[in-house]
Amino acid sequence: MQVIRLAALSDNYIFVLHEPNQNIAAVVDPAEATPVLHKLQELQAELVAIFNTHHHHDHVGGNNKLIQQFPHLTVYGGAEDKGRIPGQKVFLQQGDRISFADREADVFFVPGHTRAHIAYYFPPTSPSETGELFCGDTLFAGGCGRLFEGTPTQMVNSLSKLRSLPDNTRVWCAHEYTLKNLQFALTVDANNTDLHHRIEEVKARRNRGEATVPSLLGVEKLTNPFLRWEQPTLQSAVNSRDAVQTFARLRGMKDRF
Repeated sequence: MQVIRLAALSDNYIFVLHEPNQNIAAVVDPAEATPVLHKLQELQAELVAIFNTHHHHDHVGGNNKLIQQFPHLTVYGGAEDKGRIPGQKVFLQQGDRISFADREADVFFVPGHTRAHIAYYFPPTSPSETGELFCGDTLFAGGCGRLFEGTPTQMVNSLSKLRSLPDNTRVWCAHEYTLKNLQFALTVDANNTDLHHRIEEVKARRNRGEATVPSLLGVEKLTNPFLRWEQPTLQSAVNSRDAVQTFARLRGMKDRF
C-alpha cells in the first residue's frame, strides 16, 4: 500500500492510499476533491473508500464531489459523528477493524479535539515496514489538536492510546503545524536536546519547501510535550504533578502562544 500526501487549502494534508496491483485507492480526510481527482486520474485508479477521522469541514469538504464521481465508494467515520459526515455509511467504534486492499487497520476512538474523533492504524506487515497512523487532528507533529468538543481527560486518554503504538509508526497528521508546535515546545522544554536537534531539522526542511509530515512516533515521544505530561521538566513548567492538569495547562499555554 502506497501512501501519497496531497497539499490542500492553506495547510491541510490529504492522504491517498493506493494499491497498484488492484489499481484501487482510498482517501483519508479529503478537505477538497480537486487534488484527489487529479491524483486518481494520474494513477488511473478507482476510489473505493473515504476514511474520515472527524466531521470538520477541512476534513470532509471533498466528500460529496468524490461521491458524485465514484458513487459506489464507501464513506467511513466514527459512530458518534452520525449525521455530521457527508455520505457516511459505516459507523466505527473503538476496536473495530477496516480493510483496504490486502491491509487491515485498527480503529481507535480518540475524543478530545471533537467528541467523535477516530484514528486509523495500519500495523506493519513485516519487521522492515513502518506502521501507518492516520490521526486527523488528535496528534500533530510536535503538538496536538485544540479541545473544541472534548475534555483534557479525554484527550490524555486518547493520546495515551496513540502513544502506546510502536516507535516505528509513521504519523500522518492532517496539518503542517510542525515548526510552530516545536517553537512552543522549546518554551516549556528548553533543555531537551532531542527537541533542539529536531527543530533545526524542521527549519531546514521548511526552508527547502519540504513537508514535515509524516513524522515518526518514536520522535514524537521524545520531543512532543503533549505526549510527555509525566516528565518532571514539563510538570515544573506548569507547576503541577497531575498528568491531566499538566496536559491541560500545556494546552492552554499553546492556545495563547
